[in-house]
Amino acid sequence: MTDSVDEHPREKQRGPVVLRRGQRDELTTTDQRLLDSRGPSDWVHTDPWRVLRIQAEFVEGFGALAELPSAVTVFGSARTGRDHPEYEIGRKLGGALAEAGFAVITGGGPGAMEAVNRGCSEAGGYSVGLGIELPFEQGLNPWVDLGVNFRYFFVRKTMFIKYSQAFICLPGGFGTLDELFEALTLVQTKKVTKFPVVLFGKSYWQGLYDWVRDSVLDSGKVGEKDLDLLHLTDDIDDAVRVVNDAHKAWADAH
Repeated sequence: MTDSVDEHPREKQRGPVVLRRGQRDELTTTDQRLLDSRGPSDWVHTDPWRVLRIQAEFVEGFGALAELPSAVTVFGSARTGRDHPEYEIGRKLGGALAEAGFAVITGGGPGAMEAVNRGCSEAGGYSVGLGIELPFEQGLNPWVDLGVNFRYFFVRKTMFIKYSQAFICLPGGFGTLDELFEALTLVQTKKVTKFPVVLFGKSYWQGLYDWVRDSVLDSGKVGEKDLDLLHLTDDIDDAVRVVNDAHKAWADAH
């Protein structure tokens, strides 16, 4: 019998996948490929297998962080040296957040991230690091109490957003900017419940804030309320106050 465009073509099913015409000509079955340890391992790099890895990362992240108390994510540069004033600021900020009853979440790396984790841990707080697989060796800093490493940036970003009551951005590079604008976009478009975004370090962030106000806002690309999503400060107590006020407002509404 030959296939015809006027008839239902012959097909082969591979689980939920339907194969027709030339795609039916498989020499082995799925079970056979699973159980046979011989042959090439290219299959572990295929997109369907990556979906399972992605799923596993979500499950692992949700499971590890499900019972996390109210938390604040702090971003900052991995290149901040331990002798730099910004390191000490990060350390004090981590301690202040812990004393205010918040866990801290960072990217788990060195520099400003380490400083925040260190300050939190030293103050007896819950210090969390969400690491990422990078081409160069980095690893979680020694002040992380709970660490989860991810392969995929988008899974890691979901964890930052899902388990944070606020974002604080210390001076940082492209990674910090990426997370900053993603958070602002999600709040602006109401994809997440509104939470504060604090830019810590006026001398570093003022130029960016002025550009958003004088160029982006003035040209009508964002609204006045969008600019209000950002809070600039040089004061640790002020940053913690903003976080506390937002968390209290959220708790009162729920």
